[in-house]
Amino acid sequence: MLEQIKEANDIKLIDPSEYRELAREIRRFLVRKVSRTGGHLASNLGVVELTMAMHLCCDLPEDKIVWDVGHQCYTHKILTGRQDAFDSLRQYGGMSGFPKRGESECDAMDTGHSSTSISAALGLAKARDLQGRHNKIFAVIGDGALSGGMAYEALNNAARLRSNMIIVLNDNQMSISKNVGGMSNYLGKIRTDTNYTELKQDVENALEKLPHFGNRLTERIRGVKDLIKRIFIPGMLFEDMGITYIGPIDGHDIGQMVTAFNSASKLNAAVIVHVVTQKGKGYPPAQKDPSSFHGVGPFRVSDGTLLHSKKDVPTYTKVFQNVMLKTMEDREDVVAISAAMPTGTGLSAVAEQYPDRFFDVGIAEEHAVTFAAGLALGGSRPVVALYSTFLQRAYDQILHDVCIGSLPVVFAVDRAGLVGSDGETHQGIFDIAFLSQMPNLTVMAPKNSQD
Repeated sequence: MLEQIKEANDIKLIDPSEYRELAREIRRFLVRKVSRTGGHLASNLGVVELTMAMHLCCDLPEDKIVWDVGHQCYTHKILTGRQDAFDSLRQYGGMSGFPKRGESECDAMDTGHSSTSISAALGLAKARDLQGRHNKIFAVIGDGALSGGMAYEALNNAARLRSNMIIVLNDNQMSISKNVGGMSNYLGKIRTDTNYTELKQDVENALEKLPHFGNRLTERIRGVKDLIKRIFIPGMLFEDMGITYIGPIDGHDIGQMVTAFNSASKLNAAVIVHVVTQKGKGYPPAQKDPSSFHGVGPFRVSDGTLLHSKKDVPTYTKVFQNVMLKTMEDREDVVAISAAMPTGTGLSAVAEQYPDRFFDVGIAEEHAVTFAAGLALGGSRPVVALYSTFLQRAYDQILHDVCIGSLPVVFAVDRAGLVGSDGETHQGIFDIAFLSQMPNLTVMAPKNSQD
């Protein structure tokens, strides 16, 4: 069936009875191709049906899909006619592992960093409204990326939107909530039905016209309604912000998702559709260890064994890990901070050995740095380990919250230098330039492991 998909929207030519087989073909294709080039595998295996459902509801490239971070866009690339380019995935001059507008007009935004999709999609939605167009706007954000503060800034702003935008919350925590099922689907359909929303507004308007008791009765009914919603609807955080919530629904059931997306697209407001997916689905090694198969090098398909493993080669990350373990053994005031990347920054062993002095703050680099400032003010000696490309996100906090106060914080900058396979969004080439401007900060670049 993949041979039938030559360009965007060709998935609509596939008979619905064959969607499940198409999903299997896509997963086999992804495992085979990524096993040769390396890439982000587990996250892509988890969003196959989700991507198919969005493409079935969209008319690309007129409609827009904004992928948060973007490393989960491989199925999107397949469904927009880029299958033949996968042999050059993440290679010099080849296909990017992230969305790239220069690659296809079906890629709505060049992405690479986290928690940005809702802001960008909101901008696209407002531009659409100003130009009198009616195309659909999707933002796909994971539960991990939702830990970034920028996502909440965008949600707060999106609540004021008086036209449609669909925020797909891809929850891949490897378990399906018990709210998946008939009641959840039923409530989601009712609450997005135009007859229901019009009736609700008519009733409220009629009650408010009653002398003496109208407003009081309306508020009492709203209170009862909110109480019932809190019992049955898990998305009350979003509802209380003013954003309609649908879900959670099974992120591997294409029919459920198509129904939800079509219902959500009828509302003149921002809507969150919460889908639950399994990271690594369809490939046992990735299902068993989705963390290791998030970003992976070439591997043997039969059992998932990495090829060309460099486990015995001492890396800067490994040296840093050993120094941290020794330092934390010698000094009880030293603490370590990671922004959702303890393994990549060499802090996973620290987390195991010193769990009370290790803090993973989620994908929230700005918070990580100001949190470290508070720890330093309280007498601790924090070490913040971040990739160079993600340190950029905390420029203001480094300057304002740490450096101006001359606080004793160490920034361990990993992945400094060129990061070829991930492309320009991940290059670690700006840290020396922007850190050198900072007052009360010393920049050191070790030439070897002894340094």
